[in-house]
Amino acid sequence: MTTQRVLLQFPENAIDQPIIYHLVKDFDLIVNIFRAKIDPDDIGHMILDISGEEKQIKEGIQYIHTLGVEVKDNKEGLIWDNRKCTHCGNCLTHCPTQALYIKERSSMEMSFDSSRCIECLNCIGICPFGAVTSIFSKNKVVLRL
Repeated sequence: MTTQRVLLQFPENAIDQPIIYHLVKDFDLIVNIFRAKIDPDDIGHMILDISGEEKQIKEGIQYIHTLGVEVKDNKEGLIWDNRKCTHCGNCLTHCPTQALYIKERSSMEMSFDSSRCIECLNCIGICPFGAVTSIFSKNKVVLRL
């Protein structure tokens, strides 16, 4: 058994589709929803961990594509802007998975490990410099690191 974390981005016409139901029922997958933003007037987003046999995961993702849903790597859900970060460390105690961490102790340089991020969004509200945003927050920022 393997697990793959994905970000689903789906158009307005796909938000009423029973995607999770079909992944579980038709492809025998275990699905853990980390975060979802569903708005009938906007693009929908959902971050999932999909667990099962690799073949079933691949077939399940192919099914999702047939609905017009884009499947992306989870790294695009939370955005950490190193240029805005002052490395104050305010976010460290609020990150339950240590996705935000001190990379270099001597310089107190911060870093972000997207593979550890569970999209709890604790860091967004407490960052005094707006260095962290998310596709799930009201103020969407599209930035690639």
